Amino acid sequence: MTQSINHSRRNLFRRRKDNALRPPWVRDDIEFTDVCTRCSACVEVCETQIIIKGDGGFPEVSFKDNECTFCMLCAKACPEHIFDLAQTPWSYQAHIQQSCLTFQGIWCQSCKDACEPRAISFVFNIGQAPRPQIDLELCTGCGACVAPCPSKAIEITRPT
Repeated sequence: MTQSINHSRRNLFRRRKDNALRPPWVRDDIEFTDVCTRCSACVEVCETQIIIKGDGGFPEVSFKDNECTFCMLCAKACPEHIFDLAQTPWSYQAHIQQSCLTFQGIWCQSCKDACEPRAISFVFNIGQAPRPQIDLELCTGCGACVAPCPSKAIEITRPT
């Protein structure tokens, strides 16, 4: 009699891809969930309250209500060796989805107004609402453009 392997149960033991947005300055050479103790020190000190307890109680970033000011408080509060202030804060960048109001012919520039580094500009076309364009060289991934967007069309992701 042969037994079959239940692959769905076996997948429980495989390391899953971590797609959560982690706080800035998290070291690239670690598996975050292996090192983070879920002490919430970074959550408690975040001045804009964008660091929240996410999946499994691990800290992750949510730009739903605010932006990252890169104040470094999260990195300084962490008792573990998770952060590296000598590296760039992160490589996240803003991306505009098809649900953007300008793609529906509605004039909106709320993301541009919120973008301090001026990474978002608008391209004018005859007979159309101006279309947003992100200068990825200027985008810091701070998330300032996310909350003001009325159609929730902007997301901050890792570059592809």
